[in-house]
Amino acid sequence: MSKGKNQHVVKHEDGWAVKGAGNRKATKVTRTQSEAIKIAQEIARNQKSDTKIHGENGRIRAGNSYGNDPCPPKDQK
Repeated sequence: MSKGKNQHVVKHEDGWAVKGAGNRKATKVTRTQSEAIKIAQEIARNQKSDTKIHGENGRIRAGNSYGNDPCPPKDQK
């Protein structure tokens, strides 16, 4: 299975939007950023891609990888 599009959580005029990388239209628009993050994480898990969480200023402030990470963490939990 090929890796899907990274999911970006970005500010939107109606709240917060989840957008696939390169998409012009939002996949989903929510009232709060936390709602948008949950949706983006679910999509990223299903597509084995990453999340990119943007702050109010538009800059990426967080993210997570749900796919085949080329540099996985070395700690053993």
